[in-house]
Amino acid sequence: MSMKPLEHDRRYGELDHVMRAYLGQPAGDTPERRSRALDAYLRHTWHTRPAAIAEAERQLREYSRNPPGRIRQELGEFYPISDTGKPQSDIGVWLTVPADHLKRSVEEGDVPEPSSPQTHWEWHARFPETAQLLGGWFSQDIFDEFRGHDPAVADDAQTTNPQLVARLVGELNKLLALPLNEGDYALAAAELGMKVGPPEPFSHGAWFQSLTATLSGV
Repeated sequence: MSMKPLEHDRRYGELDHVMRAYLGQPAGDTPERRSRALDAYLRHTWHTRPAAIAEAERQLREYSRNPPGRIRQELGEFYPISDTGKPQSDIGVWLTVPADHLKRSVEEGDVPEPSSPQTHWEWHARFPETAQLLGGWFSQDIFDEFRGHDPAVADDAQTTNPQLVARLVGELNKLLALPLNEGDYALAAAELGMKVGPPEPFSHGAWFQSLTATLSGV
């Protein structure tokens, strides 16, 4: 019998957050050094849900002690670890390495320095509403549905809960506060799902500023 959502979250919810941080990233943790993926998880989680780090350490260590066999995974009785590039037989041993780093981070206050997002997961974790807007409205089909960028923004603002629009404005202000150059803004737009360029004559950075001003007045 497959797990119910509440059981999944109790047993594997924070493990799932950690594993998602590794998607597209090498599982390169060693006993001496954290991977980019684990740094990204810690950098974000320390500043949003610090108590979750100890729970993540517990869930990783528990999973490492009792890795499920193939049959129980197929039955949906366990959380299936996403592909980390490690052989399935090595997963249990490998999980103890990030678990040790999480424990050390909590016990010693070893927190990654603040920075702009360094992985795809971290961009989406820090700017979820921005990703919803850029990835959901600015696909390559935008000009089939709207006359341009402004009508798409207006439609999003009119059909989105005002509280979520306010949250989006807050995220855009945080994005603009980062020490980014124009190339970084273009990277941010791509990482957050934007498939088209900004409207002329704007650069990505200038368009983010214009977008923030527009949504602030909604």
